[in-house]
This record gives sequence, C-alpha cells and structure tokens, in this order.
Amino acid sequence: MVADNDPITLTVIWNRLIAIGNEMGLTLSRTAFSDAVREAQDFGPHVYDAKGRLVAQGLCSPGHLGASLAAVRHALAAFPEETLEPGDAVIFNLPGMGTGHLLDFVVVTPAFMRDGQIVGFTASSAHQADIGGITPGSQHIPNVADLFQEGIIIPPSLLVRRGEPTEIFRMILANVRMPEVVEGDVNAQLNANQVGARGIVQLAERYGPDALSTYTEEIIRRSEEAMRASVRELPNGVYEGEDYMDDYGPGTPPIRVYVTVTIEDEDITVDFSGSSEQVPAAMNAYLSYTYAYVFYTLKCVVNPELPQNEGTCRPVHATGPAGCFFNAQHPAPSSGRAITAHRMFNAIMLAISKAVPHRAVACHSEFSNAIIGGKDPRTGRTFAFYEILSGGSGGRPTKDGVEAMFTVINAKNVPVEVYETSNPVLIERAGLVQDSAGAGKFRGGCGFRRDSRIIAPEVTFTNLSDRTKFDPYGLQGGLPGMRGATYLNPGTENEELLEPKGVYTLHEGDVISYRCAGAGGYGDPLERDIAAVARDVDREFVSIEAAARLYGVVVDPETLSVDKLGTEQMRTRMRRDQAFSAEMAPETGAAATHESVGNRAKPSTPSQGP
Repeated sequence: MVADNDPITLTVIWNRLIAIGNEMGLTLSRTAFSDAVREAQDFGPHVYDAKGRLVAQGLCSPGHLGASLAAVRHALAAFPEETLEPGDAVIFNLPGMGTGHLLDFVVVTPAFMRDGQIVGFTASSAHQADIGGITPGSQHIPNVADLFQEGIIIPPSLLVRRGEPTEIFRMILANVRMPEVVEGDVNAQLNANQVGARGIVQLAERYGPDALSTYTEEIIRRSEEAMRASVRELPNGVYEGEDYMDDYGPGTPPIRVYVTVTIEDEDITVDFSGSSEQVPAAMNAYLSYTYAYVFYTLKCVVNPELPQNEGTCRPVHATGPAGCFFNAQHPAPSSGRAITAHRMFNAIMLAISKAVPHRAVACHSEFSNAIIGGKDPRTGRTFAFYEILSGGSGGRPTKDGVEAMFTVINAKNVPVEVYETSNPVLIERAGLVQDSAGAGKFRGGCGFRRDSRIIAPEVTFTNLSDRTKFDPYGLQGGLPGMRGATYLNPGTENEELLEPKGVYTLHEGDVISYRCAGAGGYGDPLERDIAAVARDVDREFVSIEAAARLYGVVVDPETLSVDKLGTEQMRTRMRRDQAFSAEMAPETGAAATHESVGNRAKPSTPSQGP
C-alpha cells in the first residue's frame, strides 16, 4: 500500500507511465513504413511492471488490448527472465496469444537497469503490410481452411539478441512480399519499445526499483477497485443481444452474433454461447481478440475515463464454447477478424441498453477493410494497401452520431494524398452519403463513400465489408441506418455489385466504389429539433424529401427555410398515424421493432445504390 500522505508521487508515476505509452505510440507511427501503421495507426504500445502486468497503454486500437494483457507472460514462458539480456527482444504472432490474427506482430522488450535488474517490460503490436499467404496483403477471406494458408506463423522467438538481429528476423523477411516495408515497421516497433524501456528505467532510477514496484502495484489495485465500484452502479441481471454478420463468403449463410451479458454485483461476464460456430473463412475471432472488444464496449458504458491496465480488466470476463465463432480454436483462419469488432460492440451494446438505456448508443456503421495488391507500374515493386474506411457512429441519448469515425476500431481514414502517392490508384470521389443516417431524435452518423480507380495493369482486390444485408439498428424509436455496398464500375454498363467477402482480379481503369453503411438513430424522429433537421438539409446530410418523410419537417426547396405551419401539421398527422399503427400492429410488428430496445437486425432497408 502507498502511504496516505504520498498521493502526489503516485499520480506523477501513474501519469508518467501513461505518457511513456503515448511516447511509444508516437515513435512507432513516425518511424513506420506502412500506411496501415504510419497513417491508420493500427498498432498498440504497452507498458508493464517487473512482474509482466500491464500498467499503462498509449492511445491505440482497442483490438490490441488482446495482445497486451498476456504478451509478457507468453514471452517469459518461452524465454525466462534469467535467460534474457540487455538488447534482447522477443517476437510472436500466434492468434491465440496476440491480437487474434497473424498479421499483427507482437514485440516484447525487457527494461534493464545498469546492474542487470529487470524493472519492467514494453511491448508493441502492429499490423504488417504482408506476411505471405495466398494474396497480397495476406488477408484472403473466403474458402480458407486454416491459418497455415494465411502466412508465416511465429511462435515466441528471439528477434534481437544483445542488440543484433537474429536469423529469425531474416527468416521473416524471406517469407513476405514487401520485405523492406515489414523490416521498417518491425524496426519501428523495436524503436518504440526502446523508448518505453528507457522511460521505465528512468523512473526506477529516480524513485528506486522497489518503490516503483510498490506504486505499480497500487496503480493496478486502485484501477480494479474503481472499475468494480463503477460496475456496482449497474443493475444486476442477465441481458441479451443479437445481431448478424452478412456471410463469410459468396453463397454462405449469415453468422449469428448472440450474447448474454450477466451483471453480478461487481463483475460483468459476456457469454457468446448461441453464436455461430467457427467458419472455413478468415474471419474467426480468437478469445483474446473477443475479450479486447468485450472490455472496450463495457468500458465505454461503465467508466470510459478510467486508464486501462490489468486492474481495470479484472472485473470484465468473456467466454464462449470452444470452437464457436468468438472462441475459435487453432488453427482457425482469422486474418480478417477485424470485421467482427463492430458486431461484438453492437450486440453487447444492444444487450446492455436494456440495463442502462441512458448510457447506450444505437448501432454503429460497419467499416471496410478491403485490400488491393499487385505490381506497381511506377516502381516495379509489389504493393499491398488497405482501404480502411468507416461510416458513422450511432445516435446517442443526448447527441447525434459522428460522421466517418472509426468509433470501434479507433483507426484513421488514410488521407487521399497518401494513398495516391504510395499506391497506383486515383481517388475520384470521397464524401458522405445523403440520407444514409438512421433517423431519430438524435440521428446516426452518415455513411461514407469512396471511389478508387485502378491505374495498375492488374491487381488482386480482396473485399472485406459487412452491413450489406442487415440493418444498423436504431434504439428507443430510432430508425435503422442505410445498409452498405461495394460496386465495381458504378454508373456504367459494366456495373457490378460485389460480394462483401470476395476476391477479384481487376484491371487498369476499373473503379471500386465503397459505400459504408449509415448508423442507427436514437429516439423518435418526430421529436428531433426542427432546426437540427434544417441544418442537416443545408449540409446535404438529409434530402428535402427525407426531411418530410422521416422527420415531418417541411423545407422550402428554393430558400431551404422551414415551413413552420406545414411542419406542425405534418408532424401532427404523422403522430396520429404512428399511434394508429402501433395500436393495430401485433407485438412482433413494426411498432415493436423500433420501440423495443432489443431490435433484431433485419434485411429491410435498401442498400446504397449507384
């Protein structure tokens, strides 16, 4: 226990550890080679105490929490502390040990004092541009039997020994299509780890190793205590949520996402029993990844401000039958498991909304994580890049959703200029999709569209998208958002609606049009502030026709001013019709669909057309 009269030192050390994590993240993003790490920031910087427990994280994608909780323990199981030396680093990418797919390399570095004592560890996890496998970018989705088809598999191995790369490093680079990019990103991870390790050592030198250990123990204890106190504010009970993923390849059935959230005093357990079984496609979620998004979703509801570490995680539990889609077993393929993150979030949020509706949000959009790869005619080199795109976030109890936000993944839309400079594509269109947001007292975020023209002779295009068959649900009377779609050559005689999980060969001049879904609305659209509707019309988020049809707001097409009398009359008529429909509808009808918090996703709202 820390002395009662020393809270200042505790606060200083705690904030310094968090700052170390953020410094690691800045180092990683600024020295990385790939767009995925440098621009989209698909990585995680992690800080540990001398016992290998997570004590701080830098800003990162929530999915990387799955790698961070046990990363040091996995490294030490293969290389005990007494075998490590200054300058060593351990690497692995096994899905069950890390972030849930082979593409994320986890690198662990011990922090040594001058006398040889280990006073902590740092780790970084980062998405690699390519690791081998069937297609460029190593994210082939349909018809993948196991992870042996996905790329190089690295058990915990010494990447660096006494500051010098080992043969493991050379072996990795010999098995990837873009060795210079992978080498640059792995070196960026090593750089980040060294920055973090230096920060830990500086703390130990200033306060002493024993004192630092005492303070990190207290950080974990207080974090757990605070999280448990927040959980106790929630009503005990068992709450259900259900959603569906479109499919796992052409001609395959939907994947059921079913959760029960059990709140029992100061613990929360999310059980995926009843969900679909793991599938022969590269989308399965290992439990480490599942836990990361279980924790993220619940933390958003329970205590979003609390710093993240091992103590914060202790009251939160995730389970599911071995072999189910969310507890996949080795060697299940999983390179595209990121597509499951939104579904976990939305199903859990739907369940938790029945316990605390004032804290829940409507269904988010889905993101598109397509990959284009081949030979760049400008350089003659192999390229592979990720179209990391997202629509909006769901409507909230007191605010609208946000446009074009990676609310769940916490990545970034890569700038158009970066894509065009690094890859043989031209971005011909990028913007929000009108009338895609779910209507509500607080509407959802708009969907997002981007059209990319191929300027290479031939490329492999791997589509990874969702929400093309099932609506992004609304809450508390809010309406669903518009579903997404991916088109090839839109508006031409060769237009084609592409499968959400398909692999295609494309040629120079082909245009891919990504349409991310809109997000669900929250609350009755007829209660939306009239000025807010008018503002959405002015911004072209909502059309004049939709303003009248969904919100009962009459807007003059010439002046864009609101007809107040016409609006009052239309809303009165719509409320009367709404009440009549609710009275006449059976319990499973339209009124129940939107008023019950447990809306089921349904394939009813039209997809975005050309």
